[in-house]
Amino acid sequence: MFDLDFILKALSILVPVLLVIIIITQGYVKAPPDHAYIISGLRKQPRVLIGRAGIKIPFFEQMDKLYLGQITVDIKTDEYIPTNDFINVMVDAVAKVRVADDDGRMKLAMRNFLNKEPAKIAADLQDSLQGNMREIIGTLTLRAINTDRDSFSDQVMIKASKDMEKLGIDILSCNIQNVTDEHGLIQDLGMDNTSKIRKDASIAKAEAERDIAIAQAAADNAANDARVIAETEIAQKNNELAIKKAELQKASDTKKAEADAAYEIQKQEQQKTIQTATVNAQIARAEREAELRKQEVLVQQQALEAEINKKADADRYAIEQAAAAGLTKRQREAEAKKYEQEQEALAKKAQADAEQYEREKDAEAQKAIAEAQKYSMVQEAEGIRAKGEAEAAAIRAKALAEAEGMEKKAEAYQKYNKAAMAEMMIQVLPEIAGRIAEPLSQIDKITIIGSSGDTDNGIGTVAGNVPVVMAKLFESMKETTGVDLAEIMKADTYDAKVTRNVNLTGAPDIVLGSNAPSDSVQPER
Repeated sequence: MFDLDFILKALSILVPVLLVIIIITQGYVKAPPDHAYIISGLRKQPRVLIGRAGIKIPFFEQMDKLYLGQITVDIKTDEYIPTNDFINVMVDAVAKVRVADDDGRMKLAMRNFLNKEPAKIAADLQDSLQGNMREIIGTLTLRAINTDRDSFSDQVMIKASKDMEKLGIDILSCNIQNVTDEHGLIQDLGMDNTSKIRKDASIAKAEAERDIAIAQAAADNAANDARVIAETEIAQKNNELAIKKAELQKASDTKKAEADAAYEIQKQEQQKTIQTATVNAQIARAEREAELRKQEVLVQQQALEAEINKKADADRYAIEQAAAAGLTKRQREAEAKKYEQEQEALAKKAQADAEQYEREKDAEAQKAIAEAQKYSMVQEAEGIRAKGEAEAAAIRAKALAEAEGMEKKAEAYQKYNKAAMAEMMIQVLPEIAGRIAEPLSQIDKITIIGSSGDTDNGIGTVAGNVPVVMAKLFESMKETTGVDLAEIMKADTYDAKVTRNVNLTGAPDIVLGSNAPSDSVQPER
């Protein structure tokens, strides 16, 4: 039989152990983070377990639950609410709430929402939040509600937070989902805003196109300025080139004119030398022929004086008149030629001046036209005018060079004066002698009384009278022109070879001796 004391002792040990096991198995609780376990019963202040474990004594303590997670409350007005500007609107909003963390407001939440599900808590808070939103809607205009929803939701939160504090609830956020009005005014405001946006977009587009056009115009203007500057530089270079060519052409024409004048002078000097030598040869031949016929002239002179002198006087007069006419004609032709050359030079100069004047007028007209055109055309007109002036300057320089050449030629012609006239007279002497001897060729027979019995029918005697007629012709030419051909013909005599001087009346001394230099003729200036 079991000992009673042992049984009692075992029971006393086993009962507490069983009680502990029962308490542990039945009273152990563990609260999740989104719930608060409130254990009350034995203590005056309940114990709150949030996210930790605890022991609840069975039969003596009670455990209640409070949801601490986020709760979504749909705040929607059931009917249209008038705004501050008396427009009926209906607002749909969503609020996020939860139980406060601090002990004081949590106790308030325990009193109001203990052991309630989140949907039940949301339903309990919905009426209060709707009431607060209705009050805020009445203080705002439709435009403010629709355009500044953040401010509207903030005002709802501020207004509702006072009531929520009394319930132990914190408002995390409040978002306005939708706003509608009774008569579609919000849509009209949207259309108005759409029009304004389109208007602003059109204005922005027009301004952008304007800026693009201005930038394009500026770029075109800069490009045009660069083109005008480049074309102006090209025109200036071309103008400088034309002026340089004109200057070179002027110098070339001047040198050419000087060379032509020197060539003509040298040619005249050579012709003068040749003609002088020819005259000297003719004079020597005439002297030899005169020496051969001298005796015949002396014998026949008396016989022929009676018959020939009369005819000789007539012939002499005719020859003198013919010589005077020829001389006058040559003088007139020389003067006319000189006058024509002077007139031709003046005409060319006048033509050059006229062309220059015409170009200047054309340039002025072009300039007047160019001033009425754009800035780029002004630069181009100035280039054209500069080119015209350069061409006019070149033509004027060329004309001046030609005129100077003609003047040099005229001066060269003027240097000959009476010496040239003497040369021309000497050139026509053979022709005059031929004309004097021509009547003698018509004589068939002459009967001479007191002849010495020669058998030449007296022709030789008559022919010997030609030098006499030539001598009288020289005297007539001396009286008419002042040129003494007899003195010139004596250039090969002993006196001429000694003195080397033959004097022409009214002109400086001209040396025509065989040994005289070709540049010793000093014509009258």
